[in-house]
Amino acid sequence: MAKNKATKWITISFISLFIVATLGVIMRYKIAFSFPFLNQKNIQHAHSHFAFAGWISQTLFFFLTHSLRSLNTDKKFRYYNYLLWANWITSLGMLIFFMLQGYGFYSIFFSSLSILISFVFAIIFWPDIKYYQNLISRQWFKWALVFMLLSSLGTLSLTLMMATKNIHQHTYLASVYWYLHFQYNGWFFFACMGLLYDYLGRKYAHFATKDLAFRLIAYSCVPAYGLSILWMQLPIWLEIVFALAALAQALGWSNILYHAYKHKVLKEFDFIQPLKWLLFIIAIAGSIKFALQLGSTIPAVSQLAFGFRSIVIAYLHLVLLAFISLFLITYAYMTKLSIFNKYSFASITIFVVGVLLNELLLGIQGIASIGYIVIPFINELLFAVSLLMLSGVGIIVMSLFTLSNKTK
Repeated sequence: MAKNKATKWITISFISLFIVATLGVIMRYKIAFSFPFLNQKNIQHAHSHFAFAGWISQTLFFFLTHSLRSLNTDKKFRYYNYLLWANWITSLGMLIFFMLQGYGFYSIFFSSLSILISFVFAIIFWPDIKYYQNLISRQWFKWALVFMLLSSLGTLSLTLMMATKNIHQHTYLASVYWYLHFQYNGWFFFACMGLLYDYLGRKYAHFATKDLAFRLIAYSCVPAYGLSILWMQLPIWLEIVFALAALAQALGWSNILYHAYKHKVLKEFDFIQPLKWLLFIIAIAGSIKFALQLGSTIPAVSQLAFGFRSIVIAYLHLVLLAFISLFLITYAYMTKLSIFNKYSFASITIFVVGVLLNELLLGIQGIASIGYIVIPFINELLFAVSLLMLSGVGIIVMSLFTLSNKTK
């Protein structure tokens, strides 16, 4: 993509993140204080749908398109550009109408349209994967698209239940967890790993051939969905299958870290030090994620995890903020899509501190809830931390606008 177009799309992505953070602040304010003008459940739906479609998927669509363009193929990219606009406009539609009506005709319409756009993107991008020289990144990308489409079955199930007003608790929860699992453990994770392996493969040839980690994580991803429904009454043999899937995923992630350490990726790359620290934090967050997945196979741990909402929220924020979102931000600076300057350093530091404090407070709240202990001022502290994260993203957006003006 031309430089000005790339700057435009990365700016739109960070604006989306700013919107997500703003909704997070509003929700935290409503919990800590009184704010009767907006429905909390509607804000939550708008927050989650826009975070997934308007921030993460939108940014991944752009990164995949940009990485493909960097291969200097003779392809025309106007259809990708149309899809990027279509996805963002559709995401804004979900944002507005979920806030206004919750699950209603227009919010369901835009949600369905979002699924259609993801199908079109998959159909267009799939044959273009052959242009990537890195054989392993090809596989990560292919499975990412498969899991993205597979996750839509959860959305379709939820939409049908909401439209018909025929909601069964177990089916509802199973559909929600199906969508979440194949989004963040499937589409998000595999797309991020594809981008990382493509980047590493251009620097180190051996990253184009090491596929043990991929096979372990890919082949276990579908049965790993069972880790999200351990609260159901399931036969023991299924629980064993789910435990083996969690073990395979943990071993796959360990293999990735082992090769990164063995080949001194952080030491050898010409990254500035702050980006190396970000990658280190992402690696720790990923390690905690896979360790928690493995720990959830223990029945007592599983009952605690699914029995307390704050623990579930802490886990989701760990994956979506400390792992996926931080990777997207880091990748933007690694690939020079966004210029790292003093404003970037300040903004990312503020955001990362906010993310880490958010996880710490949610973790404390979750552990305390097990003993039914109320932590004084915990909601006020979480609100303050949400403001911190919003401030960090806000500075990033302002620095991008400044950069955009300078390039005109």
